[in-house]
Amino acid sequence: MSEPLKVLSYRGEYVVEQTDNIIEALQKELQDEDFIIADANVLELYPDLAAIVADRPHRSITPSEEEKSYEALIPVIRELIERRFTKAGRLIAIGGGIIQDITAFIASVFMRGVDWVFVPTTLLAQCDSCIGSKTSINFEGYKNQVGGFFPPRLILIDKSFLATLPPLEIRSGLGEMLHYFVVSGEEDFAWASPLIPQAFSDADIMQELVHRSLSIKKAMIEIDEFDKGPRNVFNYGHSFGHAMESALNYTVPHGVAVSIGIDMANTISVKEGLLDEATRLRIRQIAKIIWDDTNIDPIDVDRFIAALRRDKKNEGKDIKVILTRGLGDTFKTDLKFTNEIQELISSYLTDRKWENDE
Repeated sequence: MSEPLKVLSYRGEYVVEQTDNIIEALQKELQDEDFIIADANVLELYPDLAAIVADRPHRSITPSEEEKSYEALIPVIRELIERRFTKAGRLIAIGGGIIQDITAFIASVFMRGVDWVFVPTTLLAQCDSCIGSKTSINFEGYKNQVGGFFPPRLILIDKSFLATLPPLEIRSGLGEMLHYFVVSGEEDFAWASPLIPQAFSDADIMQELVHRSLSIKKAMIEIDEFDKGPRNVFNYGHSFGHAMESALNYTVPHGVAVSIGIDMANTISVKEGLLDEATRLRIRQIAKIIWDDTNIDPIDVDRFIAALRRDKKNEGKDIKVILTRGLGDTFKTDLKFTNEIQELISSYLTDRKWENDE
């Protein structure tokens, strides 16, 4: 098992610990004053965990984008007030990204900030979102428009949760990790490339990838916690991935869209004379393992471009994307919508180049 990962933040140091027994870990960690916010689906899958939660003040939520809305948080906050929850307690989040966002946002604003602990139960949360401090909720149908930066005090990761995840959720987590390995450079990409196919069936290898992914992210967020500069490179693959998610009404998992977004960014980088074709194909070979066999509906090009223009990382009317000159050399730049670039994007989507573009 990997050593605990200590992350420095503006709120002080917080720790990521891996455990082989989340029940035992929680029994040691939970305090009488704590309040648990848990994914109802997770509690149904893990009766022993549900029993621990049932004995303590808690609220179970079936995660959805609607539950992550500003309006849906009101009854949760009301319950905390009615229970006379104080700063002596902590909010304990058990679930994936939606439960994380709900808990982190409430923790950041309730009584001007209370401590919280996160038990991530999805691969995407374990390998990525559990660190980095970001919180975001939806407002009147607009996704992730309200939020800030408020890290937990402790993160407890148990790989056993991954055993009950649908295969697409595993692919999604691997897609998110891939972008860290490319951004990091040759050494990490070469190390991870043979492990990614094995991780589908080997939980220990998966945890090695998770720990390394978090380590790469940790190094960057300790430099740029508030995403003002250097951390922007972690948007690699995401502008195009987010646009794909939006154009498809979020029917494709986030990390799968990111893996295709990586290939789109690389394809544009080749077109712009920044990246050699051999490197594009080398990265694509691993990315395709992640998105392969995923059923993706036809993508409307106009909807995709409209979503790309709305990306929250844009500045004014400028579309900001991350392109690459090679492994370990990603950078933020304006995407100039020349006729050639528009034709390339249109061709990539219409001809479904992620399926056959060797």
